[in-house]
Amino acid sequence: MGIVETPIVAIRGSHRTTNDGVHLVARHYKKGVRLDAHMHREAQLVYAARGTMQVTTPKGRWLVPPDRAVWVPARLEHAIDVLADIDMRTLYFDLAWLKREKPRARLGAEFVVRVSRLLHESILALFDERHNPDRTALLIRLAVLELHHADDSATFVPLPHEPRCRRAANIVLADPTAAHEIEALARMVGTSVRTLSRLFSSETQLSFKSWCQRARIAAAIERLSTEADVSVKQLAAGLGYASVPAFSHAFRQVTGKTPTAFLAMK
Repeated sequence: MGIVETPIVAIRGSHRTTNDGVHLVARHYKKGVRLDAHMHREAQLVYAARGTMQVTTPKGRWLVPPDRAVWVPARLEHAIDVLADIDMRTLYFDLAWLKREKPRARLGAEFVVRVSRLLHESILALFDERHNPDRTALLIRLAVLELHHADDSATFVPLPHEPRCRRAANIVLADPTAAHEIEALARMVGTSVRTLSRLFSSETQLSFKSWCQRARIAAAIERLSTEADVSVKQLAAGLGYASVPAFSHAFRQVTGKTPTAFLAMK
């Protein structure tokens, strides 16, 4: 997969640059759009004020519903899949700005941040019609300050790098709703059950069973985001859960919300 280093000035959409090295870009993307692997000279905070996207980095896949945002360091390969129509608001930070401001959050690696009400309003205010430089600078600093709420989101599906484990993971991701048995996967990728189990644990920090559950819930989030008429009951049955309560429990374990609460955010 090729990597294109994309200049901010080449991005189409509403684009405003502050005088001190922060770029504000507003874009609307229709569901089904894929932004192939690329990277930027600047670091960025990517937020979908509406809709759901999936961000893929070498580390893994991040499901990003509207209550999350993604921090992407400069020159980090990433791709974005739009799962439902999104209104994207992105803040790009020149490295000189970050060096000068010395933010408290650790910004050297990608992460998902829970979007507090304060962060949500700060980002949206940056894109209104009030272009007062002092106000803009204050809002940008406030947004960066809120990044200390960063967490390893439960909507993150880590991707293993070891070849056998990665092949097994890709088989599951190709059909995450199926009941995958580790014994069958081990045979398919040419290793033992014990080795594959150990690899999943060491490569993803999750057991094989927990990793598969995350992949399954990620598939559920994608369906909830892209299929307007799907019911929770239909989704539970399609994912192989014995009952709606069982599915809701698993969904809440991974996302912190029930499927009904997630639907309310769309």
